[in-house]
Amino acid sequence: MPAKGEKNLYNKLDSTYPDVRHKLKLMKFFYLIVMTICFSVCAHAQKKESEKDTSLLSPIEINAVKASDNAPFIKSDISKKEIEKFNIGRDLPFIINQTPSIQINSDAGNGIGYTGFRIRGTDASRINITINGVPFNDPESQGTFLVNLPDIASSANGIQIQRGVGTSTNGNGAFGGSVHINTNEIEKTKSLCFSNSFGSFQSFKNSLMLNSGLIKNHYIFSGRLSNIQSDGYVDRSNSRLQSFFTSAAYVDDKKSIRLNIFSGKEKTNAAWFGINQATLDSNRTYNSAGNEKPGTPYENETDNYTQTHYQLFFNNKINQKWSSNVALFLIRGKGYFEQYKASASLESYGLPNYINGTDTISNTDLIRQLWLDNYFYGSNFYTQYKNGKTQLNIGGTLNNYDGKHYGIIPKSITANAVPSNYKWYNLTAHKREAALYSKWTQTLNNSWQTYVDIQLRTVQYNINGFRNNPTLLLKNNFIFLNPKAGITYNYKTWKLYLSYANANKEPNRDDFEANIKDVPKAESLHDFELGIEKHRPKYTWNCNLYYMLYKNQLILTGKVNDVYAYTRTNIPNSFRAGIELEGKIKPSKLIALSGNATFSMNKVKNFTEYIDNYDTYTQETKFYKTATLSFSPAITAAANITITPLKNLTIDLMSKYVSKQYLDNTANENKKIDGYFVEDVKVSYDVVLKNKNTIQVFLQGNNIFAKKYVANGYTFSYIYSGSFSAENYYYPMATFNFMSGITIKL
Repeated sequence: MPAKGEKNLYNKLDSTYPDVRHKLKLMKFFYLIVMTICFSVCAHAQKKESEKDTSLLSPIEINAVKASDNAPFIKSDISKKEIEKFNIGRDLPFIINQTPSIQINSDAGNGIGYTGFRIRGTDASRINITINGVPFNDPESQGTFLVNLPDIASSANGIQIQRGVGTSTNGNGAFGGSVHINTNEIEKTKSLCFSNSFGSFQSFKNSLMLNSGLIKNHYIFSGRLSNIQSDGYVDRSNSRLQSFFTSAAYVDDKKSIRLNIFSGKEKTNAAWFGINQATLDSNRTYNSAGNEKPGTPYENETDNYTQTHYQLFFNNKINQKWSSNVALFLIRGKGYFEQYKASASLESYGLPNYINGTDTISNTDLIRQLWLDNYFYGSNFYTQYKNGKTQLNIGGTLNNYDGKHYGIIPKSITANAVPSNYKWYNLTAHKREAALYSKWTQTLNNSWQTYVDIQLRTVQYNINGFRNNPTLLLKNNFIFLNPKAGITYNYKTWKLYLSYANANKEPNRDDFEANIKDVPKAESLHDFELGIEKHRPKYTWNCNLYYMLYKNQLILTGKVNDVYAYTRTNIPNSFRAGIELEGKIKPSKLIALSGNATFSMNKVKNFTEYIDNYDTYTQETKFYKTATLSFSPAITAAANITITPLKNLTIDLMSKYVSKQYLDNTANENKKIDGYFVEDVKVSYDVVLKNKNTIQVFLQGNNIFAKKYVANGYTFSYIYSGSFSAENYYYPMATFNFMSGITIKL
């Protein structure tokens, strides 16, 4: 099985710099801080603006992909206030953890560094993420690496999570859900915020945020600087993360133009390999990364990545009926994973044996770097027609991905055995996408509303070889038609909806590394949703039923490809079916309760498992009429109790339950993650100063009952000496830990 770190490298980018360039980066960082302070002083020194307001355009670039209140799809909207409540220094998955059908995980164990999440059991490669409508998923792996944009939540005005296929969006297909992050809301009042957190495992977060407010009724400037670091719960799982966010906009009652530039830089020690069951029981913080080096582990077995986003938006309100938006974007990334390899074969790196006097050297210890270097750029466009009871939205995207994959050996332990900075492979990949969608909403009367959504999406994907299979050249073209339709009924405080959505998506890069005669097929999903909601001033609740029928879903079966790596295989039939329950109630001013629960069945039909037989060097098969999809718990639930015993004093009790999950698709009880129930407590107090300035202090205890649990893992099975064995590897989560902090808002 390929090492997780090596596989992940193909899915992300990074770069580090020599010391001189690093110092220049630090100088730039402090320069931005100084400019931020100067900008804040200038903003406060301005003369009082006219009291006259301007009719500002809403950010329709995010409205293009969001679901409206009456759309026939299930969604969760997280406000800026709620984001701030959970944003204590951990990554985005931990901020959305209390929403329905969510599972989260963290390689380092404490929510800083590499983190991930699933929606309804589906992984990140099937979850569409956009930032202001711009696609964020990696075009090749289709995954989402949120470590690339540390503290993006601090710049978010709101987050919408759609479960299931949802509405048409930009970028990769949504097979389990979509997450839309909005940073472009217009904030009219000036503000300055300085946020600091400190906690277990030497974890720190420092963020400086400012907003100019509306200057002369037209101009807005905002910015953020963030620094996050942690040693991690797992040994040598350090994270050193920096990011900035800047935005400038001009707005009036007819048009607006906005430029966003934001970037993230991360350096994380590898904690990708997990630990086996025996080690989990005896030393749950053990990290095998770097242990190929004799003696002490190699300390620089790290992932290094810098990614910068450029977004330009132009909104235009043509008249009372028509409005439009055009967005241009560029995402630039470059970086590598560095690794120590012991007794590496020179032949495997395309090198001859090294002759040293009378000695012939065919193997040497070396340090290697696996690089990615890519550009992702394009344009989104959106036009809205609204007249009375009719609303028509037409939009789409054109984008292009140019990626380079190459490997460098900067150093070999045997002197002169490898040429200086030797590059042993250099491969390229190109992906082009064009999509057009039309969304028609028709209000029939005061109660009934219909929704029709059709998307046409084309993908052209050229891969010029793989590291372990450089001669495999592939050209793939896909054309997808994705229809959606639904109806909504409203009566007083009740809402009832029914929808159907069809989604199709192409395989990812790794899926293509197979026999050229065995190219994987595209996946297809039919999603049926039926829901009912009740909204009252003191309470709300909703119930959603879903049935997601997959055709040709790609899953791991144990089958190996031409280079003996495990590859995903198309399965003709599989499904997810469940019920999602959610409710909120505020019985008094002192207490508020909220919670959700999902009960589901997640099955694969007519499934064939492939098992390595080390005795015969072949693979054996085992057939299952029905089995359970991996990483798909039957129950997920969350609850939150908010108590306000005194003015400005808030106590939050947060709980999360996830039932057992299987590590593969065989429902084998010997290959599973046990269910877990975790509770956190947060106490916060606000000090209100003059001019409504505030100082907030908080203390949060995570996993307060010190539950020893894991949230992610992997497995592989084999037959040796006639006996079947399963090797399970796990990623342990931290036992009791805390975060504390102070936030000053001016």
